[in-house]
Amino acid sequence: MAEFPSKVATETSAPQSDGGQQGGNSLRGLAAGVTIRMDLSFIRSIPAILMLVEIVSGLLQWTLIASAYIWALSVYGWVMFVAVTLWLLTSLLFCLILFGFQSKLVSVPWPLTFFGAVTTVAYGASAYFSYLDWRGNSGNAASGTGPS
Repeated sequence: MAEFPSKVATETSAPQSDGGQQGGNSLRGLAAGVTIRMDLSFIRSIPAILMLVEIVSGLLQWTLIASAYIWALSVYGWVMFVAVTLWLLTSLLFCLILFGFQSKLVSVPWPLTFFGAVTTVAYGASAYFSYLDWRGNSGNAASGTGPS
């Protein structure tokens, strides 16, 4: 028993950061240069408030469409697809801007994306004026096409 302490090595070493070892964090090297910060000034801006209104009203819209009793018309499927897709894209864009990822995505041509948004607004305005024209004809597309 007297020789036991002389045979034990008590060397210490720094732990090796091997990503493959049991319990190691393999993503530590990938996330070393990533910092996530919320842009609280964005939340108080008018675009953010409008996006939040879009997210809430879009969620309500596709929830109401999904709970509609009449599914006989095939247009409900298209409206549901558009509503859910745009709701997801708006939510994703809100999160990208909120956490500042758009400044890290330099490969996205943001000016072209702005023109895409302008084109979308133009399509929306065109659809609105088409709706007003349709309402002006009492909702009947064939009312003005007959012989006078």
